[in-house]
Amino acid sequence: MDRDAVIEYVGRCQQLIESSLRMDEENSKVKLVHPFLRLLGWDLYSTEVVLEYTVPMASGSTHVDYALLVGETPVMFVEVKPVRTPLTDENVQQLRSYMRQELDVDWGLLTNGKSFEVLTKVPSQNSGEEVSVVQFGLNDLPENPGVLELLSKESIRSGQSDEIAEQVAQTNRAIRHFQENEGDVTESIVETVEMEVGALTIDLEEQTREFVQRLISVLQEQRQFVNQEPAISSSGESRVPNITNQSEPIEDHVNGTIARNGIDGDPSSNVAVFPAKESGLPLLKENEAWGFARIGREFDYVAMYITGDVRAVKYFATVDAVMTPEAAPLMREPSDYIDQDEIADDKMVVVFEKGSLYELETPIPYENKYPQSLRYTTLSDVQNAETTDDLF
Repeated sequence: MDRDAVIEYVGRCQQLIESSLRMDEENSKVKLVHPFLRLLGWDLYSTEVVLEYTVPMASGSTHVDYALLVGETPVMFVEVKPVRTPLTDENVQQLRSYMRQELDVDWGLLTNGKSFEVLTKVPSQNSGEEVSVVQFGLNDLPENPGVLELLSKESIRSGQSDEIAEQVAQTNRAIRHFQENEGDVTESIVETVEMEVGALTIDLEEQTREFVQRLISVLQEQRQFVNQEPAISSSGESRVPNITNQSEPIEDHVNGTIARNGIDGDPSSNVAVFPAKESGLPLLKENEAWGFARIGREFDYVAMYITGDVRAVKYFATVDAVMTPEAAPLMREPSDYIDQDEIADDKMVVVFEKGSLYELETPIPYENKYPQSLRYTTLSDVQNAETTDDLF
């Protein structure tokens, strides 16, 4: 997918949304969704796109906003809501019911022009039931334009989208299993290691738990999509809403820059290194804090590795306290931060000492290793590292 074209599309849509917050459904279609479909390669002025496509239902018939066709066969339905209206579980169920009536429609897209959810029929899962494979926001696309390959005309026509969907569904299942059974998986690995080699002098349970968490992060990275959690299914699993609130911090509490060798402290002090997308910086800068993460050990400092185009350890702060999201003095509700991970009972917020958040004068650039999840290093390593390979 052409990244420049995606960035141009996103910028234009953001301007339209900001200037027309009360945009109705028809204007949302014309101003936001039509350009989106063109971006995916679909020709709105040909027979491959049908507006208000008739869908037969048990009680008569209804209409879906768009049907995308290959030849004369509809392969994807698109249902649109006004940009000011959040997507709901009821909207998802509505689109599912439309897809169920057409055997050849394997794909569905629900959108309000600002949030997007993709449904598909994965043959190997749930007997072809319509499942959600990805959710993303308009603001996610410049950093992750590859998500659009899933819906491009070429990918759907060639069958590549089916392969991607199967991979995403498999990865989602693995991630969900490890997240829901982290304790059992950790215990099983510990028992296996101890049975094979006997007792060790390290805290094997803690190290294994960190390994499982890193495995989850690697799977999420492999999935290549952002801000996505499995949506509600017919079995009643909960959806995590996709948040696309403002990407700029309300206030910026970064206290200037600091030389790495100018950081005072015990060289052997523990430093927690967190990965973060640039879209997560409002949480960091507004609150002099970071979350939402499982904390495996005590540490004195935090270093932030910024992904995307930056790819470097760029920020540093001194830890004041670790607390629950509900107790943390955040400027917004936890759910309002677009880069948030799923908030669970055991995920915490790290609050920094006031005035201790700095941008490093010489960020530590990526070489071969980077923290795909929380990793630990020492202050000495941070002060002396030439690249991220020297940290871990």
